[in-house]
Amino acid sequence: MAVLLGLLAAMSWGTGDFAGGMAARRAPETAVVFGTETIGLVLILAVAPFVSGTPTGTDLVLGGLAGLLGVAGLVLLYRGLAQGRASVVAPISAVGGAILQVTWGLLSGEQPGTLALIGIFLALVAIGVVAGSADEPTDATRMSRRTEVLCGLGAAVGFGFYLILISETSDGAGIWPAVVARATPVIVLAVALPWLRRPLIPARPSFPMVTLSGITDAGANVMLLIAVRQGLLSVVGPVANLYPAVTVLLARALGHERIGRFRLAGLGLAVASLVLISL
Repeated sequence: MAVLLGLLAAMSWGTGDFAGGMAARRAPETAVVFGTETIGLVLILAVAPFVSGTPTGTDLVLGGLAGLLGVAGLVLLYRGLAQGRASVVAPISAVGGAILQVTWGLLSGEQPGTLALIGIFLALVAIGVVAGSADEPTDATRMSRRTEVLCGLGAAVGFGFYLILISETSDGAGIWPAVVARATPVIVLAVALPWLRRPLIPARPSFPMVTLSGITDAGANVMLLIAVRQGLLSVVGPVANLYPAVTVLLARALGHERIGRFRLAGLGLAVASLVLISL
């Protein structure tokens, strides 16, 4: 069940990231993130009272920290998807996040098996292939290769530690850690963006994609919270991090993004490494 939830979360996450990246082409990424987080918060708040659970203070603190790190990663990811190439940014963010989660699981005493260690090695190779073999940026991609890689790695840190912190919450907390993980960044962004003179509300043309991103991202986070309570973090994390396959395929089908043979090979190696880790 945990693996199934992880796969469903990957599909939902990948769709949400593609939608968020498209929205960030029409509005500042910070406004897009504020919109998606707010929509997700409303949805989770509507469900939370029907799920039993009594969180401790530690659960709420972990949820808040997870939310802030997750949003920081989301801002970097959306910037990379909007100005760079999904086939570079998304795989790096996913593989990097998976490595962090597997490492944390191993240090915590989890024993996923030898294949996971092989998968981690392949994941590192995949990052090098994807990041190093990409074409030079064109007029359609306003971001340098180095910045694309940095955005992907920054997103990896945010996403990796989001799931790590969420996995440390108690089983009896219900989905309230996910609620706090949404509420905290919404409050911070609502205060910080006007102070920084950044728009709070995304442009109207981006509303459909922002809404889709908020719904799918919130659903993925709830499924991940349930999954890490039923299975090992070192298994659920890599399965959930298969989301770049969805993001890149949508970018190819709907965004008409070109994927060269080397990047395609790197993407395939990244997916293979994640599958090995999950086994």
